[in-house]
Amino acid sequence: MRIVGLARAGRLTAAVGLVVAGAGLVACGSDAETGKSTEKTFVGADKVCGGLFDASLAKKVEAVTADSEFFDKGAGGLEDVVEALTRGYESGRSSATGADLCELSPKGGGAGDGASVTFSMYAPQDVKDPRAGSGTVFYTMGKRSEARGTGASLYLECVSPRLKGSETKPLRVYGSFTVGESDAPDTPETRDANLEILHTGALSVVKELGCENNAGLPGTPDLTPK
Repeated sequence: MRIVGLARAGRLTAAVGLVVAGAGLVACGSDAETGKSTEKTFVGADKVCGGLFDASLAKKVEAVTADSEFFDKGAGGLEDVVEALTRGYESGRSSATGADLCELSPKGGGAGDGASVTFSMYAPQDVKDPRAGSGTVFYTMGKRSEARGTGASLYLECVSPRLKGSETKPLRVYGSFTVGESDAPDTPETRDANLEILHTGALSVVKELGCENNAGLPGTPDLTPK
């Protein structure tokens, strides 16, 4: 009887140990309530932001950011941008904050690293402001476009059936691609790549908004300096 009791106690101890170990695994690798993994997933530039960048442009993303793996947040950025721009337009204000279309947070990066493609609504006078940062080059694409070694900017006007009154008062869309820490040289090739990256993001936004003539954006980026 004593031997049986010891065996039973041993099995009970082992079972308790497995339960404790299992709980530890859940705490470390998943959300206790949802059961979903909390471990971050990193992907290449061709997969980040819902596959926004094709293979050739993905290589340019990696070149200008000097990174090859980025945190995968999924493809929800486009809906966030369209919602923010629509809300800003309907508010009647001259300008409004927007949202990130794509966040490029590198694996192992810290504050100031990475890059982002962001859209907001600009005020009428912004597009006429002649000031620009050092090293900025102006291009002919859109209402105004410019690029530098650390990013690019693009101004557009959108007329869409989704935006009541836009046929007489277009939605003013400001897009920016901003690079944090990077070893990419400030060259014409880098500036062109920055504007290409922004163009791809902007094209996805104006198509989702239903802008007539894609808000004047060509299917392939116009990299003609002004």
